[in-house]
Amino acid sequence: MRDFHLPGRSPVYATAGMAATSMPAATLTALDILRAGGNALDAAIAAVAVLGVIEPHSTGIGGDCFCLYAPAGSGHVVALNGSGRAPAAAHIDFFESQNLTALPDHSPHAVTIPGAVAAWETLLAAHGSKGLDELLRPAIRFAEEGHPVAPRVAADWADAAEKLRVTGANAFLPNGAAPAPGTMFRQPALAATLRAIARQGARAFYEGEIAQDLVATLRAHGGRHEMSDFAAGLSGAEFVTPIHAAWRGYEIWQCPPNGSGLLVLMLMGLLDGFPPDPEGPLGLARVHRHTEAARLVYRDRDAFLADPAQADVPVSHLTSAAYLARLRALIDPRRAMAQLPAAGESELPRHPDTVYLCVVDRDGNACSLINSLYQSFGSGILAEKSGVMLHNRGLGFRLQRGHPNCIAPNKRPMHTIIPGMLTKDGAAVMPFGVMGGHFQPMGQSLLLSNLFDYGLDIQEALDLARFFPQGGNLELERGIPETLAARLAALGHQPSRIERPLGGGQAIMIDRARGVLIGGSDPRKDGLALGY
Repeated sequence: MRDFHLPGRSPVYATAGMAATSMPAATLTALDILRAGGNALDAAIAAVAVLGVIEPHSTGIGGDCFCLYAPAGSGHVVALNGSGRAPAAAHIDFFESQNLTALPDHSPHAVTIPGAVAAWETLLAAHGSKGLDELLRPAIRFAEEGHPVAPRVAADWADAAEKLRVTGANAFLPNGAAPAPGTMFRQPALAATLRAIARQGARAFYEGEIAQDLVATLRAHGGRHEMSDFAAGLSGAEFVTPIHAAWRGYEIWQCPPNGSGLLVLMLMGLLDGFPPDPEGPLGLARVHRHTEAARLVYRDRDAFLADPAQADVPVSHLTSAAYLARLRALIDPRRAMAQLPAAGESELPRHPDTVYLCVVDRDGNACSLINSLYQSFGSGILAEKSGVMLHNRGLGFRLQRGHPNCIAPNKRPMHTIIPGMLTKDGAAVMPFGVMGGHFQPMGQSLLLSNLFDYGLDIQEALDLARFFPQGGNLELERGIPETLAARLAALGHQPSRIERPLGGGQAIMIDRARGVLIGGSDPRKDGLALGY
């Protein structure tokens, strides 16, 4: 139990429905939909549309979406891949002819066809009870009437201001600068686009005037996109078979590759062979082992993770008990690995901006949904007529001929956004997720371990100080004690303090025995969990 003398907040308890998002207005939107008779999926779509307006650096209709949905009483988990594909002209020959071995974050070649709008429509057609015409109304209102910029949003906006200047996205730099907290910000062009989608569905986004604006904007920046690429995106979202693993009497569910949920299953299986650290969740052994495990599984991500439609991704091998035991044996409790046995640390750029949310309704339907522009403001490329900020998910590709994740026509890149779902005996126990780009598998594994290995409550498990191996360093949040940092350095780690915190998350625990929902929301963002 938390010390009530200290700053912090308690978990939220409710019975009829609950939502947890990274912004209060989005959480309230989800609850409004639930109280108006909508189900968990309806509420999640309405909330994420609002987030695309009021947290514009993190998400929007110019990005991608993944979802795990557990329909009450069904005994199964549904997975949807709403990630977009590279345009048909994205051939490695072109990039080699341009002597490109890496893409800048604002490159039009990093813009894959946005998948979010198609994903929302596909999800609602299969499992929703309301349509986009009703669910987009709150987002339209915020875009048209404006919203006050929240503190964390303002801080991230300021960090991305130079990218927006480079790309000429001046509409997001009112008076030449990022808006301060509390500044009202309006997006009338986006409101008009959302209205068109509300009236005509996803077709309005992938065909006609909006798609023409998106293609013209990208081509003006040097992109190779065509209207046919966007037209194909209308049917791009697809239901896929989720991957899962047994753990501590539960089942952990993830979306399959091209998403990186595979790493969560690897991390939890690898760490399951170690007992909890007697020193607690910030004990030396726990932090050391978790760090070394992460270094190994992220190494494997960089070697194998790709679009399974165009590359062989050995999921069964990587999650097998025998393989994870071999990885576990590489971890020396007395010292950090000076060098990994194979591929090195991740070569992909940092990208902390994404939104994750979860909703559970009165009937027990559970939705775990994540939507992202990838880096802050994505590519920074704004289609001004339609008000759509375009993501840069194509940075997840390699420009390396022969690599499984090499860019190719109509191919999906390696993706980092991963919703999570925990079930027991076929019933949802907890939709959960942790934002933060590469950090997401690490964040999910820390959350699960904090809850079930160390007995923290759902809010404490999200609050606890975090760490992450990145670029040869061991990144530490300020909540990691200096004494622990020194002990880690003595084991051979390279501790470094970071300016921005690691990720942000949400989770809702379903306590069926007591008929109670228990929610938490990460203090690293501006959001909250609420129920009724």
